[in-house]
Parts: sequence; C-alpha cells; structure tokens
Amino acid sequence: MPAQTGYFSDDSMIRRVMRKRAVGLTYGQRALVIGAVHPLLYVGTAENTQHRTTPYTRLALTGKLFEAVSLGTREEADRARSFTRKRHSTVEGALPEDAGQHNPAGTRYSAHDPHLMFMTMAFTLDSAEVMHDLLVRKLTPGEREGLFQDYCRWGELFGMPREAAPATYAQFRRDYDAYLASDEVFLTDEAKIVGAYLMGQRVAYPMPMPIQQALGGFSLLVQGSLPPRIREMYGVSWGMREEIACGGLARAVRTAHISPPLAPKLLRGSLTGPSYPLYRLATRREQRLISAGRPSMPGVDPRNWVARHSA
Repeated sequence: MPAQTGYFSDDSMIRRVMRKRAVGLTYGQRALVIGAVHPLLYVGTAENTQHRTTPYTRLALTGKLFEAVSLGTREEADRARSFTRKRHSTVEGALPEDAGQHNPAGTRYSAHDPHLMFMTMAFTLDSAEVMHDLLVRKLTPGEREGLFQDYCRWGELFGMPREAAPATYAQFRRDYDAYLASDEVFLTDEAKIVGAYLMGQRVAYPMPMPIQQALGGFSLLVQGSLPPRIREMYGVSWGMREEIACGGLARAVRTAHISPPLAPKLLRGSLTGPSYPLYRLATRREQRLISAGRPSMPGVDPRNWVARHSA
C-alpha cells in the first residue's frame, strides 16, 4: 500500500466515524473520563506524563497521535507510532496506594502490558461508538463489527497483540459492559478531580464566552453519554433539566449531519475534519495559567501536586 494512503482506507469504518468532528471533539474527553475508573491505566498514565496538571494539553496530544494513525497518511501514522513507542519505553511502576480491593498498593503496571493496551483501545472504541450513535446516527450491527475490527488493527499499530482483544464485537461488548458493571472499577481521588475538570465541573477561571459555551456543550454531551453508574462515581448531578438540555443539543448536532440546511448556522460547514486544532484553544489557556503560576484546576497547586506524586 503506498505510503500516502495511510493504514486505513477512506471507506473504512474507523475513518468514516472519526472524521466526523462531532465525534472527534467528544470521544477523547469521554474516553479519558470513563477510562479513569481503571486504576492501573489511569495511575500508570498519570505517573509518567509531563502534563499531569494540564489534562486538556494531554488530551490534545493524545488526540493528535490517535488521529494521525486513524486518519493520517502512513508517514504521519509512523511518526506518531514512533513517538508513542519512545514515550512508553520506560512506563512501568507500581500503585503508590490502594485503588480498590482489586488493586492494592504495589500492584504493577506497564505500558507494554497487553491487557492495558487492550483497555486503552476498549475505552477509545467505546467512546467513538457511543458519541457517533448520539451525535451522528446509530451504527448498524455490521458497521459496529467493522469499527471493532478496525480498532483492533489500530491497537496493533500501537503495539497491542491481536489476541489481547476478543474475536468479535459481540464478545467485546459483553466483556466490556460486564467490566463497567463489576466491582473492579475504582476512581482515585486524583482521577475524580481530573475527570470533573474535563467535564466542566471544576473551572478555575472564566474563559472567553464562545470557548466557554463550546466546551460547556461538549461537557454536557459527554456527561449525558456516560453510564449512570459512572456519573454517580464522579458525583455528577443529573436530572430532568440536564437530560432535556443534552437531548436538545444532541438532536441539533444530528440534524446538522442528516439535513444541514435545517441545522444551526454555527454547526454548518464544520462537520468533518481533524479535531486537534480545536483542542488547542483549551490547551493554550492551560499553558498560560501554568506559566503564570496559577492552577488550571481549582484547588490544585501544580507545584505541590507534581512534587507530592513524584516523591
């Protein structure tokens, strides 16, 4: 396959789903929020990142790498894979404290653990699928299977052994949903703070109104897409008012895809394409705050937090 064609064809399910900007702007946020209930995955990432106190910066970087492999050329994908391999080469350690009954202090984690690679793929796939169903249209059973197989290939490109994932989408869905309903999920104190920040529950300083409105809309959609149990773990207040607001916003976005002339003007002409450039709006805000010695997340001093977790 010529380098410029990428690892996935234009009619592959992963490209058909991920080039929808409504998916690209929400799935990563959701994947980080819901993935944080896996203590080994969350702590392993947090302990080995340069962006511990700037979650949107980390989200933007991760989104750029993921989009390079799913939507980019083969050359772009290979650069992203090489960068990821170097970052992951030294990622290993142990939980510094208990994280639920299944993950006592001292439990080991590694970026090369096939199961943790699979769980990263699982949270990413699930979030892309859920947000496409919510904001574009519901996928057919055949499309779900195609998307699952594409994401298995995507995981392999990042180093995941194929046997780490189930053989079929149906088996994946049973196993994944069972995990989320089990007593294995656990939310550390740090994960709860970061997740709440990504969902717009913890805002340290006001932002320009257009950006604040956009991020508020994304956060509402992400909150509404979460399983009720996960919302409860984060302490998200969700009632009839929130349900109606989320439903109305989701319908507007779906209308933009189904019948663009009937969609709000704000949504027209911006339905497809990479999402990384838009993430940079929130990223620049975080970097300005940190550079000024101010926390991006309320109640979190970046110097003390990093020092405490690096001790």
